[in-house]
Amino acid sequence: MRRLIAAIALCSASAAFAGAQKYEPLSASVQGALHKAVSDSRPTVTSFKNSMDAVDWLGEMSRRLEKRIPNREYRIDLLRSVHYEATRAGLDPQLVLGLMQVESGFRKYAVSSAGARGYMQVMPFWLKLIGRPEDSLFDLRTNLRYGCTILRHYLDIERGDLFRALGRYNGSLGKPEYPNIVRAAWQNQWGYEKPARLVQAGQ
Repeated sequence: MRRLIAAIALCSASAAFAGAQKYEPLSASVQGALHKAVSDSRPTVTSFKNSMDAVDWLGEMSRRLEKRIPNREYRIDLLRSVHYEATRAGLDPQLVLGLMQVESGFRKYAVSSAGARGYMQVMPFWLKLIGRPEDSLFDLRTNLRYGCTILRHYLDIERGDLFRALGRYNGSLGKPEYPNIVRAAWQNQWGYEKPARLVQAGQ
């Protein structure tokens, strides 16, 4: 566990584990479904079940992210976007935060040696494959939309096996280092339990 924590600290500073999703031909149906997933307009509805859930989650995650992103307005916008895009893709928002920590250290303009870009380190070939060439992977919501869609796609391919899906996301399928570090960041840095609330009589 100490080695994992040390590795998390290292990759947070240097994005050492920023990966390179590998190009794989997609069937027309899968390509069409993924294109639709990244192209749907972002609705104005919230992804939180109620306002108190939003206050609790955003407050706690904002506190943890403050040192990395000092600007509160931008930090809250990022967290709202993470929660929305992760929930939309059927992912745990805290898992996505863990992946972002490992992939980019929460650096918007991070670029890996392989050319992966942005918070979730998305490879540019995805723009042509399932999106639009003019999309910017340095745009917050665009990067999150692609990253969450891609991870969901890999989870579907691997029938829910997160270990293998994370390996695919990083381009290191079958190797344990990256999945273990993301899972450790998710559980140790971003783990979250909804606060218990007292229910008043008569409610």
